[in-house]
Amino acid sequence: MGCVYSIVVYGDDADALPGIVEAALDEVDRIDRLLSHYKPQSPLSRLNREAGLGPVVVDPELLAFLAACLRWSEASDGAFDITVGPLMKAWGFFRGEGRVPDDRALAEAREKVGWRHVGLDLEKGTVRFDRPGVELDLGGIAKGYAVDRVVDGLRKNRVAAARVSAGGSTVYGLGAPPGTKGWRIAIEDPLDARRVARRVWLEDRALSVSGTSGRSFDAAGRRYSHLMDPRSGQPVEGVLSAVVLSSSGTAGDALDNALVVLGVDEGRKLLRRLPLTEAFLFLPEAGGKWRLVRLGS
Repeated sequence: MGCVYSIVVYGDDADALPGIVEAALDEVDRIDRLLSHYKPQSPLSRLNREAGLGPVVVDPELLAFLAACLRWSEASDGAFDITVGPLMKAWGFFRGEGRVPDDRALAEAREKVGWRHVGLDLEKGTVRFDRPGVELDLGGIAKGYAVDRVVDGLRKNRVAAARVSAGGSTVYGLGAPPGTKGWRIAIEDPLDARRVARRVWLEDRALSVSGTSGRSFDAAGRRYSHLMDPRSGQPVEGVLSAVVLSSSGTAGDALDNALVVLGVDEGRKLLRRLPLTEAFLFLPEAGGKWRLVRLGS
């Protein structure tokens, strides 16, 4: 999934903890093998190759996860969309450093993007795309799902407190370390990775971050981010990063992507429907500065 996972655990049985953490990291590897579109033999890659030709029977876990992804697409009016694969390729972000596509290439990609192109038959356990060339890219949400699966496993093993981090972009704080009120997490300055913009406490909740300063490229005096607005086919502008505090890594990953696309006004409307969820949007200001807007409960 393109990042390093780290797990910190507290528990009463020191001898058991190394084995528990090893099993947790094995679970991350399993999720990566299931959901990666970079591995040709993964179930997701097979689905991308075959679902445009007809219904494909998929693993129940993958089917349930795709159903959850489509629910987030519907809730966000398409701001979060796992069918962005063709756009990522058109803009050169799939195994590349980025490029500006010509009008024809962009138009062809946009015809294949849209969550409504994906049809699920939950009774038959199948997935079908309504046209060839539709391609799923779960990079925006798979990390959060893997974090949630790890946390589920830690709970089953009666781990008292843990911090599970997917490269810092999705972090879950389970319980609290001894003598503290939770896990203190630093939020990176969106314009200077050496600085901390804000600190928050996590106790049985997740923090997810999506920003435009990561993978990007410059062309003709303009910077293009890897974060796409699926509705326009263009890289996102106007939001430097979105930070979401939510009940799960999966929800946070879907929402941080959606909020970068939606911006303040539409993002506020979305979060009004989601109790116990809050977000911070970092917006660009003149002079290389930023301002912070808080959304949600």
